[in-house]
Amino acid sequence: MTRIDAKFAQLRAEEKKAFVAYIMAGDPDFDSSMEVLRGLPAAGVDVIELGIPFTDPMADGPTIQLAGQRALEAGQTLQKTLDMAAAFREADDTTPIVLMGYYNPIYNRGVDKFLEDASAAGIDGLIIVDLPPEEDDELCIPAQKAGLNFIRLATPTTDDKRLPKVLTNTSGFLYYVSITGITGAAEAQAGDVRPEVARIKAHTDLPVIVGFGIKTPGAAEEIASVADGVVVGSAIVDLIGKGKSPAEVLDFVRGLAEGAHRA
Repeated sequence: MTRIDAKFAQLRAEEKKAFVAYIMAGDPDFDSSMEVLRGLPAAGVDVIELGIPFTDPMADGPTIQLAGQRALEAGQTLQKTLDMAAAFREADDTTPIVLMGYYNPIYNRGVDKFLEDASAAGIDGLIIVDLPPEEDDELCIPAQKAGLNFIRLATPTTDDKRLPKVLTNTSGFLYYVSITGITGAAEAQAGDVRPEVARIKAHTDLPVIVGFGIKTPGAAEEIASVADGVVVGSAIVDLIGKGKSPAEVLDFVRGLAEGAHRA
């Protein structure tokens, strides 16, 4: 059982929905990002998604793209991202960390070395947005063998013919993208999300966590009420991009977490 599996088992036992927060590693700089990362669990975050900055983030909107650029300009690397996770683990051995990003930096490092280093740093799962199920032998299967969850995304265009393929070899949880398009775009609507979550749950026992378009505590509560939890990324990253202090960012995160946990 991974930390992710254990966290969702705990949440089920407590009849609580999950709050997942995304930040870009190294944004706007290593120390500030590290301060936010360390503060997330106390702010109510159940699972942390830690973005790997990349030069060509094709699935991300302007907010996340700019965060990646800031991080890269400040000297963030894949190694420094793993270093952040390892430093976080010195004081917290229970909160799951999922690395989210693109395959290129992992491929350049070498899959075997990356998985060895990620496991040593305390990483629990991966979301690699540009590796479809047809490429499972590249990273997904080796990651599972190394004890890491491989988390897949489903979207409103993932029909019943495609869904079983998406769910094959997926573990930890399924990330449902509530709207079509890039991150940070339109707002999610519970009325649209509810039937889609029910459809997915007919095919899997995995928790279904909904992301994209969730920007307020009220929206977090509304969407969490029709799913197993919510992910917020762009709204948090936007505050960081506006120069808010780690304390201000964590206050905002706390409000979102409270919203999700009210559901």
